[in-house]
Amino acid sequence: MSALVELKGLKRYFDTPKGKLHAVDDITMSFEEGQTMGVVGESGCGKSTLARTIIHLQEPTAGQILYKGKDVTYPTKKELPKLREDMQIIFQDPYMTLNPRYTVEDTLKETLTISGQYEKNDLDHQIRRLMDMVGISGRLRMAYPHELSGGRRQRVGIGRALAMNPKFIVCDEPVSALDVSIQAQIINLLMDLQEEFGLTYMFVTHDMSVVHHISHNISVMYLGQLVETSPAKELFRQTLHPYSKALLSAIPSIDIDKPKKRIQLHGELMSPINPKPGCRFAPRCPYATEACRQPQKLEEVLPNHYVACCRVRELNPELSQVSASAAVSQ
Repeated sequence: MSALVELKGLKRYFDTPKGKLHAVDDITMSFEEGQTMGVVGESGCGKSTLARTIIHLQEPTAGQILYKGKDVTYPTKKELPKLREDMQIIFQDPYMTLNPRYTVEDTLKETLTISGQYEKNDLDHQIRRLMDMVGISGRLRMAYPHELSGGRRQRVGIGRALAMNPKFIVCDEPVSALDVSIQAQIINLLMDLQEEFGLTYMFVTHDMSVVHHISHNISVMYLGQLVETSPAKELFRQTLHPYSKALLSAIPSIDIDKPKKRIQLHGELMSPINPKPGCRFAPRCPYATEACRQPQKLEEVLPNHYVACCRVRELNPELSQVSASAAVSQ
């Protein structure tokens, strides 16, 4: 499996009166073609900023963005329109991101017209195709956003994102504003579209249940940095970072005989403005020691399972057993 999009040391800082706010700080990760990378973490951890930086809604401060092996960190004015066709986004709030004066037809037609790829006579066919693709009834073609339900509005947003036949789509919490029953429909639609067109997704969310269902791989962010990344099934089977464990403990359990014990985090959040070296989760981590004040780097502790924690082996004794078994098998 080849990487469609790669990030190398990507950073996005913002100037504030008190210093540099490290919204995205030294992120290195890859998005495998045809798969979904779930990016999770608390609100304010930098997930959406990372997503918007990748597709150049915001420009990076440092680092590299590679698309199909080509450096597109700072595209030229000529390169950017083509890049935007290949990289699209589905926003969190479908009502705020649709023009209230545009009908469904207007919204889809605008994207198709700006691209210049279709003749005027072909626009009608393309609009019908997109509406069928995302499950919007033809009778809603002249409907305005306020006349649509939340789920239908999000389907229009998905149709708009698909209009240019992109390869990479950022899904920025696309179901968080929807009812639970509608969430399932939109998730299933995204998965069906991925299978049909070979799409690559970056799925941003704070809902661990949703990300478990749709993702092939999951990366956990905390205050602008990656703390754990692994295949989705592996992360839920063997969670290693203390912060990841706290996130997973918040998933509601339906087993009344074995209720899940939620991990309560205490302590103050480290300021993202000129943060001190070391683990940014340390002020809230019950296992933090003096060693956590040193810079932490992602380390592969299991095959394709990376963790940024100097105490990971100490806190997870089973890792020593895995390493010993691997050595014996070799």
